[in-house]
Amino acid sequence: MGKISDSLWIDTARRLRRDRRAMIALIFIIGMALVSIFARPLAPYDPNAQVLDEAKSPPNLKHLLGTDKFGRDILSRLIYGAGVSFKVGFISQSISLLIGVILGSMAGYFRGWVDDVIMWLINVVWAFPALLFVVAISIALGPGITSVYTAVALVSWVGVARIVRGEFISIREREYVQAARALGASDFRIIFRHILPNTLAPIIVVVTLGFAGAIVAEAGLSFLGLGIQPPEPSWGSMLRAGYNFLVTAWWIPLFPGLAITLSVLAFNIFGDGLRDALDPRLRV
Repeated sequence: MGKISDSLWIDTARRLRRDRRAMIALIFIIGMALVSIFARPLAPYDPNAQVLDEAKSPPNLKHLLGTDKFGRDILSRLIYGAGVSFKVGFISQSISLLIGVILGSMAGYFRGWVDDVIMWLINVVWAFPALLFVVAISIALGPGITSVYTAVALVSWVGVARIVRGEFISIREREYVQAARALGASDFRIIFRHILPNTLAPIIVVVTLGFAGAIVAEAGLSFLGLGIQPPEPSWGSMLRAGYNFLVTAWWIPLFPGLAITLSVLAFNIFGDGLRDALDPRLRV
């Protein structure tokens, strides 16, 4: 099992390296992660420092991306905003992964009334429009980064649970699982040793694509005033503060909008490439 699993991931990495679009997206994602980690030394200015004499300055040698209506450096705020987006994406997807894997594996392995109850809960959450559900949870919890990643996690776990449940239903009846059960292996060992490792590929793809959704959700909530609160830099709040200046000071809303667009595009392209690389039907 170990050698087969190792060869699978080696072959996946080899196939992924041949996908130029996915590799470019991965380089962008890694660069974004490094920028968010080293925001303090990379940012040329304090992101919250106001210089009213330089308010709404266009891009120049001193401020490469210009300044906003309070004279704050847009590049510095974009760099710090990347950390907020990554933090929301990482924490929300970690929580959704934990909830989705636990509930999905229980539903797919035990079936019966356990499956019925969990699928009822999944269908209830799935029935609500995702964005409206996220907004409602954020309003209930109040504004702030904690409410953002909690709201995103409580909505996005459903996709993970459905994938895990389907994989467990498919794998639980295979010969090696039946052999482990016949040898007296416990349910815990069968789930975590024999079934769950074989569901990692689709789970990784779902979580990767979930990052893009988390970035959009954070930007949307911050734009509506329900997410990150000023003066903390966030791409969504920057977009909200600058959309009124689209004609008179185009650089204020343009660059945070581009940051959101490129980040979401990168995660989606990399997720698609990863899905193709892990798809056994595309192997030659």
